[in-house]
Amino acid sequence: MSLQCGLVGLPNVGKSTIFNALSSAGAEADNYPFCTVDPNVGVVPVPDDRLPRVAELAGSPETIPTSIEFVDIAGLVEGAAEGEGLGNQFLAQIREVDAIIHVVRCFEDEEVAHVAGSVDPTRDVEVINTELLLKDLETVEKRLDTVKTAAKKGDQEAAEELEVFERLHDHLSEGAWARSFEAGAAERPLVDELFLVTDKPVLYVANVGENDLPDGNAYVDQLRPIAQNEGTRVVVTSAELEAQLTELDPEERQLFLDDSGLQRAGLERLIHAAYDVLDLITFFTADEKGAYAWAIEEGTRAPQAAGEVHSDFEQGFIKAETIHFSDFDEAGSEAAAREAGLLRTEGKDYVVEDGDVMEFRFNV
Repeated sequence: MSLQCGLVGLPNVGKSTIFNALSSAGAEADNYPFCTVDPNVGVVPVPDDRLPRVAELAGSPETIPTSIEFVDIAGLVEGAAEGEGLGNQFLAQIREVDAIIHVVRCFEDEEVAHVAGSVDPTRDVEVINTELLLKDLETVEKRLDTVKTAAKKGDQEAAEELEVFERLHDHLSEGAWARSFEAGAAERPLVDELFLVTDKPVLYVANVGENDLPDGNAYVDQLRPIAQNEGTRVVVTSAELEAQLTELDPEERQLFLDDSGLQRAGLERLIHAAYDVLDLITFFTADEKGAYAWAIEEGTRAPQAAGEVHSDFEQGFIKAETIHFSDFDEAGSEAAAREAGLLRTEGKDYVVEDGDVMEFRFNV
């Protein structure tokens, strides 16, 4: 499953520095607007403490984690919907991602220019959100013009669609995002085919100074109620600190984190939060070659999960021998788990749970 999270925000908020730390892809991070022009893409493994244990229990020689793609997208400025700055390019790029990681500057630094001249998370979030809404309104208005023309010519289907798009236009005009638009089962495909940017899930990242970890500061306190109102969350991290951590070996990194009062690096928390905002869960497989973690959407049934491993597994699916990680861990081995009756046989209707360890049976 190849899913992308787009890092967005105003110029000079720390997007590219966070991206560099995430992916070690070497994106430029200079102190001037529009440093990022072409989107940088990095494939980032999802940390999971369960995977090495699955490998140990199964006797697998290596571990292969699942991953998420992060995309560093050009900074947005006010007026982007009308083409200001790199707005048109930005908005085209953001349409391609599955979730938005909105990086917000929550630190003071006279040496790092702010495009608006001062730090104000509330204002900065409003600038980005307004531009996204304006672009979506433009998209909906274009569709409305097309549907209105067809409806006037007596197209009954177009007349029915017109009502949906008019409601959607009113919804966006009130400042509400497309993802909160109430659409019936028959209406939802009409909205989905527009690929509206405000229909995507959002996660906020508060970029603070190292001294403001782990809880944040007054700027982060401005950001939290905004996220709460949108039904999402805020990850507090320091791009400066994360950049330093990437240069340390694992033991030194942990000592650094301990001294900073952090249990986990901000990037690890960001990766897991992005995973959650995409409604993803993890299941595992293991064989003589390796132990694998696989990402699927919550609610996925066994045959479709098998298809993530190999398309033949889904097409010829018969059953899946399944044990939850916690049971496998407690049993201590596959033989002990089998003897204790912890291995289950699941069929085509089984909904995979996070932490399932599975072996698929299929017809070739």
